[in-house]
Amino acid sequence: MKIVVDAFGGDNAPQAIVDGAVAAVAAREGLEVVLTGDSEKLNALLEGRSRNITVLHAPDVITNDDAPTSAVKKKTRSSMVVGLDALASDDSVSAMVSAGSTGALLTGGFMKLGRIKGISRPAMAPMLPSLSSQGVVLCDCGANADCKPVNLLHFAIMGTTFYTAMTGKENPAVALLNNGTEEHKGNELTKQAYELLKQSGLNFIGNVEARDLITGAADVIVADGFSGNVALKSCEGTALSMFSLIKKGINEGGLKAKIGALLLKPVFRKIKKVMDYGENGGACFLGINKVLIKAHGSASAKSVCAAVLQAAQLAEAGITDKIREGVAGFVSETAE
Repeated sequence: MKIVVDAFGGDNAPQAIVDGAVAAVAAREGLEVVLTGDSEKLNALLEGRSRNITVLHAPDVITNDDAPTSAVKKKTRSSMVVGLDALASDDSVSAMVSAGSTGALLTGGFMKLGRIKGISRPAMAPMLPSLSSQGVVLCDCGANADCKPVNLLHFAIMGTTFYTAMTGKENPAVALLNNGTEEHKGNELTKQAYELLKQSGLNFIGNVEARDLITGAADVIVADGFSGNVALKSCEGTALSMFSLIKKGINEGGLKAKIGALLLKPVFRKIKKVMDYGENGGACFLGINKVLIKAHGSASAKSVCAAVLQAAQLAEAGITDKIREGVAGFVSETAE
């Protein structure tokens, strides 16, 4: 199993990326990682701990300020594009991980890897923490701001396949993100998508609201990329704000609050572990011909390690072939 990792993508690159890659190869027997980026800097960081890790020289970097399509076309020696080229051309490379520019990664992935036949639109799908299940897949979380009903059907097929590959659970419960749980709620997109999902043969349980994103109400939640991204960022912001408020309350609450916090420390640690996105890897770009994982832009070494192991797990599970099989039973139009 060989995974290519963009070593210069993300806020904490290259140190956190290298540390995460080292942790990943130590955690999984037989895993190889190819780091793309400035070879001199990477070899210095890898000194004495380069077992099962090789470096592919790429002197340039795509930043968040670069226009995605232009950057992919012009910065051909960037760490991201060199990684995508290796993934596209080398059959021994099973997947890629990058914490770099989301727009450039999605554009490059689509251009260089191609869309799975029958899938109208590729989509971003993170595995989020859940209060009462093994996690929840949100698909799409930002790749497609404007969608047609058939796109949401395909997101559900891909999300279901992704969930099963990650958790082993067959026939996961699928819900549609909406502004109410009633069948008649929503705009024209969600109303038409509801009908397609109801007739799809998937385990569709109806609509859910954004407040149910991590409650365990569903295993897979389907949304257009705009709504999904707003829901995801709201959830992340709320979690961070709650932890800040608790910390502030403890610091301002005097001795009793500090004693209480000390007694509750194991509980707080458990909650933090459940809510930490770093425990669940990154968002998978579903619907293209190889496994591509977008790690969080501020990914730590721990979350990079989780993303690399997630990529290996999905490649081993044959996620792209399973998506092909899943969509084969549906007659679909191509949404441009």
